[in-house]
Amino acid sequence: MDHAAVLALYDREMREGARPESSDARVEKAGGVVRHIGGDGGWSGVLWSDLDATDADAAIAEQVAHFGGLGHEFEWKLYGHDRPADLGQRLTAAGFVPDEEETLMVGETRDQLGDVAPPEGVRIVPVTDRAGVELMVEANERAFGRDGSWLRDLLRARLASGAEEFVALVALAGDVPVSSARMELVPGTGFAGLWGGGTVDGWRGRGLYRALIAHRARIAAERGYRYLQVDASDQSRPILERLGFAALSTTTPYLYTH
Repeated sequence: MDHAAVLALYDREMREGARPESSDARVEKAGGVVRHIGGDGGWSGVLWSDLDATDADAAIAEQVAHFGGLGHEFEWKLYGHDRPADLGQRLTAAGFVPDEEETLMVGETRDQLGDVAPPEGVRIVPVTDRAGVELMVEANERAFGRDGSWLRDLLRARLASGAEEFVALVALAGDVPVSSARMELVPGTGFAGLWGGGTVDGWRGRGLYRALIAHRARIAAERGYRYLQVDASDQSRPILERLGFAALSTTTPYLYTH
């Protein structure tokens, strides 16, 4: 995999050419910035920028004013290769607060298609109804130790829209949810985004994370997607590296609250 070429493709297809995440959201290009305006309860933020030292501060101020006028809190999704090199410092000076840095990792779908099965007694099933949503939320809450109300809202909205580009999975040991993950297939691009992979304590280290990647890779391959993309935490990065994913950049959300 040509890392520089794939990163440039990612920037072009997934950031500069981003699609709205829902029917009531929109994407706008304003000067050197591409921003996403979320619908009711949706995500708002800056996805891509092409700035330099002469125009960065003005662009930041314009975004603060624009989202402020809409009454939206928003996020500037900054990547490690974005310019100018001190853009993160400029955002902080403007009142943004950085969250945890993650690693942008990409792997080729074809490399993840091995015959990988979950542990004995565990089955991976699609989430298609409200009962499945509750099982996935339970798995997520137990895996990450935080309230899963946001995930419940996300899953219900995606299922109600009938979006074929959204895949949600839960792993069940008997009837008990022990892991879950989801995938966003972005039409018109070569990328499928892997999100939310988390396993309940006591089931970690038994291959569930790997099995869920392989399961999603098979779906992505069937639908013609070449690349799998992950915003990886420090915990998942070593696993993904062992599976052949490449670290292409970093990504840090800078949050602005009016």
